[in-house]
Amino acid sequence: MNFLNLIRWKNLIMIAIVQLLIKYALLEPFGALTSLNTLGIIILILATACIAAAGNIINDINDIETDLVNRPSKVIVSKFISEKTAFTLFIIFNFIGVGLGYYLSHLVGKSAFFALFVIISALLYVYASYLKQTFLLGNIVISLLVGLSVLIVGIFDLTPNITPENQQLQLVYFKIILNYATFAFLINLIREITKDIEDVDGDYKAGMNTLPIIIGRERASNILFTLTLIPILAIGYFVVYKIYQNEAAVIYFLICVLAPLIYISIKAFGAKTKKQFHHISNLLKLVMFLGMLSLLLYKFSF
Repeated sequence: MNFLNLIRWKNLIMIAIVQLLIKYALLEPFGALTSLNTLGIIILILATACIAAAGNIINDINDIETDLVNRPSKVIVSKFISEKTAFTLFIIFNFIGVGLGYYLSHLVGKSAFFALFVIISALLYVYASYLKQTFLLGNIVISLLVGLSVLIVGIFDLTPNITPENQQLQLVYFKIILNYATFAFLINLIREITKDIEDVDGDYKAGMNTLPIIIGRERASNILFTLTLIPILAIGYFVVYKIYQNEAAVIYFLICVLAPLIYISIKAFGAKTKKQFHHISNLLKLVMFLGMLSLLLYKFSF
């Protein structure tokens, strides 16, 4: 169980579910011209999951000092798994993930796409080793990578088959995926800032330069509240102007996405304690997942 917690198995399952939904709830039912067969999407999921697992491991290795302060009960590396073993696992998962990415890139006839997996792997290492300690840059980079885990399905499944004849239709599908990737980026960015406020004590002792350390917890909380308004406005606009004719979709987004976001915003406005910010962080992860589940609406409602 310690190994599963080390690689953040729940997050990896979420990535797999989202990528499967894009493939089988959005692209396949509507007849998009795709490049990945069943084996191809499985390889993409495994490659993404392995590189993400490696990123989680190296993050835990570098966070031993701060985690002993912020969440001592959840420390795995050095308590249950040695640093040497953890680093070996980091190398193995990276090797498998990048190797699968190399194979997949040649499978779809786009060998240059292999660079994506190398860049993602390198950025996760740089993030855990250095960027995480910097003012906002680490938050933005890791959120971009979360968004990329969604967008990468469109990159590998749609773009290899774009021709002058089908370009317009293929780009419509790609734009939908891009919208979901943007949603994932924004929600994760808000969550990263929430976690920084939650972990400010341990981060300060470790000499990190996160947002709440630079500008203070109260100002960071005000920024957090302001940021929560952005997805509320964006989803509100989407409901009113884009899907207003689809009753099922409207109800889903109002109940499962917009209402929780409003609740999160209210909680963020008055949050003061570590427990309150932890609650907000968990809710944001839930909202991200519920937002991604709305991909099922395309198959059954549109």
